Amino acid sequence: MVLKLEGKKAIVAEVATHAQQAASLFTAEYSGMTVSQITELRKAARANGMYLRVVRNTLARRALEGTKFASMQDTLVGPLILAFSGEDPGAAARLIQDYVKKCDKLRVRSMSLGGPALPATALSQVASMPTRDGAIAQLLGMLNAPITQFVRTLAEPHAKLVRAFAAVGDQKQGAK
Repeated sequence: MVLKLEGKKAIVAEVATHAQQAASLFTAEYSGMTVSQITELRKAARANGMYLRVVRNTLARRALEGTKFASMQDTLVGPLILAFSGEDPGAAARLIQDYVKKCDKLRVRSMSLGGPALPATALSQVASMPTRDGAIAQLLGMLNAPITQFVRTLAEPHAKLVRAFAAVGDQKQGAK
């Protein structure tokens, strides 16, 4: 399909807009996948609030210029899908990792969490990252643990005294 200059500019602007708003970018090679498999992947991406796009590499390079994903420009070689995730950087990693299990034709090439490009081998580490809500819950749990332990420590002498009185009372009840 031959694109006119206006169409190319529109694609570059659309991808650049998503790149500026995204938390992470993943590139995956899709050669050998059927149209139905790519459509299934796109539907799953949309359901998870991600932007998935197949773009010519030259247009993708121009779209990524001046964004936090500019380090990915060197990795844009071959037929690639660009997957941008919004707020949760690990959402795209989890989706791609799950889909790679279904379809062995999809191969992750590189990824970025807004900094330098990461190798494809880091996919499982990024996918295992907790969501924002999960990370907040873990932080609150860690902050709450010392306070909880302190309260238990303060309450223990009183509980121990009550148990001692109960044992003495049970012992006197048994002696009768």
